[in-house]
Amino acid sequence: MAGNTRTPLDKLPVTLRDVEAAAATLSGFVKRTNFDHSRTLSDITGAGIWLKFENLQFTATFKERGALNRLSALSADQRKQGVIAASAGNHAQGVAYHAARLAIPATIYVPVGTPTVKIENTRRHGATVVEGGATLEEAASLAKAYGQSRGLTYIHPYDDPLIIAGQGTIALEILSAVPDLDALIVPIGGGGLISGMAVAAKAVKPDIEIIGVQAALYPSMYNVVKAKSLPMRGDTLAEGIAVKAPGAITSEIVRALVDDIVLVTEQDVEHALSLLLTIEKSVTEGAGAAGLAAVLADPARFRGRKLGLVLSGGNIDTRLLSGVLTRQLAREGRLSRLHFDIVDRPGQLAAVVAVLSNAGANVVEVSHQRIFTDLPAKAVVLEIVIETRDRAHLNATIEALRAADIKVEVLG
Repeated sequence: MAGNTRTPLDKLPVTLRDVEAAAATLSGFVKRTNFDHSRTLSDITGAGIWLKFENLQFTATFKERGALNRLSALSADQRKQGVIAASAGNHAQGVAYHAARLAIPATIYVPVGTPTVKIENTRRHGATVVEGGATLEEAASLAKAYGQSRGLTYIHPYDDPLIIAGQGTIALEILSAVPDLDALIVPIGGGGLISGMAVAAKAVKPDIEIIGVQAALYPSMYNVVKAKSLPMRGDTLAEGIAVKAPGAITSEIVRALVDDIVLVTEQDVEHALSLLLTIEKSVTEGAGAAGLAAVLADPARFRGRKLGLVLSGGNIDTRLLSGVLTRQLAREGRLSRLHFDIVDRPGQLAAVVAVLSNAGANVVEVSHQRIFTDLPAKAVVLEIVIETRDRAHLNATIEALRAADIKVEVLG
């Protein structure tokens, strides 16, 4: 991609000087997050994995970088009148937090269905939150109309040079800490993060590879730069990058500087999110896990290379997180649902449980169904959820049941 329509760095809408100016504006007000090597993830992937923990910002998102840089440029009259923004949650929190700190009234429109944790955190920072529109684009349209009628300054989530420059400060911090990286792998929604980082990184280290990652359900920037027309639909775990229309400014920069964009499946994202929690003990949202998802999905491409990944946010609903972790246990064969058709007479359940116990499987849940079944009246449906160490242990448990002449089916 980069190189086909390459624009000189100093001719782009955002330059290294803009990013450096943003870094000065942010100094002391936005956390310089850790950029640490993960030994375990490196062993798993075969690549050198370095993680930028933007999920540990005060608002648990990188978005406050661009928000503060944009808010700091407002005139006194604009600050007094107030600002308005539209966001799936993270931009909302960044704007709300720094607007409150700067005594700027803020109103935020979020799409219906935005995770509760993001809405409540935004309100906690003092902003007025309005839920409206089924998508981010619809919420943005409502926000712009409302803001124009009341003289509010619209703070765009990504297609603004000051926003882009603010996000680019992440790359300056990364390369000052580890200058010899081979590639940066960055999630893409509207493109503000990867645009800013690409401007800074390519200026500081021209040969570094910049790879963007999008959810396969929302390949908007992928479609733009690769002239594709893949559909965008459905609910993605990576709702923070579920953007149907990337920015004009960001698209120009991505075309010029980003070397490739890859798509990741929902299962890839769930796997990455689970690994980050269990191995790094770090909570990320789906978008924040997208970079690792890309490496896990194509380890051969990245093997032996030194990679910088951005954990862009950590605002995930706890119920959703619980579901993701449980589903991952099931994929690994550590949590399974077993189905039995047994004779309805004393001792049958005990016989099944005895085999499970002897096999070392832990019984988590039991369902004994006599009524809602098509089986004969003297039969019963038994479903048991069990916990095993891994898939090999699950297979051994199934073999033990069948050796005891107990018919069993693994569901799901």
